[in-house]
Amino acid sequence: MIDDLKAHYQNLFAKSGDSVEAVQYPDTDSQRVRFSILSRGLASDSSIIDLGCGLGDMLPFLRENGFTGRYLGCDFVPEFINLAKQKYADDEMANFIEFNILTDDIPSGFDHVLISGIFNNKIDNNMEFISTCLNKSMPKAAKSIRFNALSDYVDYKEEHLFYISPVYLFDYCKKNLTAYVNLKHDYLTKPNGFPYEFTMMLSHKGEL
Repeated sequence: MIDDLKAHYQNLFAKSGDSVEAVQYPDTDSQRVRFSILSRGLASDSSIIDLGCGLGDMLPFLRENGFTGRYLGCDFVPEFINLAKQKYADDEMANFIEFNILTDDIPSGFDHVLISGIFNNKIDNNMEFISTCLNKSMPKAAKSIRFNALSDYVDYKEEHLFYISPVYLFDYCKKNLTAYVNLKHDYLTKPNGFPYEFTMMLSHKGEL
């Protein structure tokens, strides 16, 4: 499962290089919309793990918007991590590590875990993968975890992508992870588009 997904992104990177296409985003604008939703309300001096960081594109977005805290980018594609380390070597508050969510432990000592786009590809058992990521992330985040996913409230589906009921996932998180769950399903990633995805924020003691 993970090896096939890694090979998929390595192929994209080989074709597209340092670009949003390499991390399977259609364009920079939609990527930045997702980053904006995920990072909304974060204290500027908080600490963040970017789980599935790809090429580290979230880091410059955060810095441009006043974030001064520690950032750790984690990804299972070594080519992504190697390039991100080179690009952001001058940022003393940022680091990048090669990381496999199925076998590695999420580092402790961070306020928030942000997860963007890693649940979108169809694999053998998507819900098992999602639950593993969330269950491993929640105890390690001092304040919250925030993630996005593709909604099944759509009128069109791509065959290779995974769509999930936000209602089902909300129920799962409330019953298994925390009482403090926020679901946002009203934003557009492009003008005049359709809200085909959602973002969920899970916190300890309502600290969103």
